[in-house]
Amino acid sequence: MYDVTVIIPTFKEEANIGRIVAEVDAVLKHHAINGEILVVDDNSPDRTIAIVNEQKKIQPNLNLVVRESDHGLSQSVAEGFFRASSDICVVMDADMSHPPALVPVMVNEIRAGYDVVIGSRYMEGGGIRKWPLKRRVISIGATFLGRLLFPDVSDPVSGFFAVKKRVVAHAALKPRGYKILLEVLGKGTWEKDLEIPFEFVDREIGSSKLKLKTIIEYAEQVIDIALFSISHHESAAWKEWKRVFKFGLVGISGIVVNMVVLWYLTEFVGLFYLVSSLFAIELSILNNFFWNDLWTFNAGASNRFSSRWHRLLAFHAVSAGGLVINMGILYLLTSVGGVYYLVSNIVGILVGFVWNFFVNRRVTWTRR
Repeated sequence: MYDVTVIIPTFKEEANIGRIVAEVDAVLKHHAINGEILVVDDNSPDRTIAIVNEQKKIQPNLNLVVRESDHGLSQSVAEGFFRASSDICVVMDADMSHPPALVPVMVNEIRAGYDVVIGSRYMEGGGIRKWPLKRRVISIGATFLGRLLFPDVSDPVSGFFAVKKRVVAHAALKPRGYKILLEVLGKGTWEKDLEIPFEFVDREIGSSKLKLKTIIEYAEQVIDIALFSISHHESAAWKEWKRVFKFGLVGISGIVVNMVVLWYLTEFVGLFYLVSSLFAIELSILNNFFWNDLWTFNAGASNRFSSRWHRLLAFHAVSAGGLVINMGILYLLTSVGGVYYLVSNIVGILVGFVWNFFVNRRVTWTRR
């Protein structure tokens, strides 16, 4: 029985597998970690399997699983979870793009109580080196879609992470493509996660396996996790959908406040409708902030966020963009298009709401 299993999925990695296994083993021994190295191979036609078998003769903690069918990186990692001889699993690529030196750091954080520890390329201190523009664009797009489900995770599609085995032990995983972490986050049972920065280095030897099919599979995966969360209310994705629903209800209350104030100040006080709108928008902003802060995110009971004053300032800054959108649409539709000002205001509010939700979730109520 081992304390940690390092899962390395492979396919045609004869140029890298010897080096990555040796470096991981050296790191485990240096930190006195009783660790297993589990190579899960998709029946590579090159010498990957032979090299691992040769190293097994002198490295008793090295094990190999050769998969004859249903090939794919995510499928290999999922099988690695099942075959692992420990309660902690670390997943990393074979091509040296993930630093073995961070394995002990991840293991220590799991032991400290985190369920999932993620190596992030996109948080402060992380980065990507030697990556062509096309792959950067695809990665940013994939990360954006993933963060729609998990806004607090800066890199939900990272291939470098550690997880407690119980998180995935009974999860209805449907592994596909290359984004197994998204599947773990979407269907695993977890509460506490942590991200640590690392610099991703593109493979120096071998070729990338990214294809159009991979992009299509990823889009299908995002949809599948979203649908899964609707019927599995214990999932992390469903908790985020509840926040979206609450944010929407608060937004509706803000619309009511905005419309009533706009109508009253314009019809009874006699203010010009654009001036009335300024007051109406500010009061609706305050209404939305306090309800979201107290109810949607329960921010006052958590130290995950910045101070309330910082959140209020951030909310106002984001809402300033919504104000420009709202006022612009109100003016264009009413003064240029001749639309009744209350109708114009509703359109402006709806468009501004979309802006406010996405940006505030990333700025105001994002994890410190």
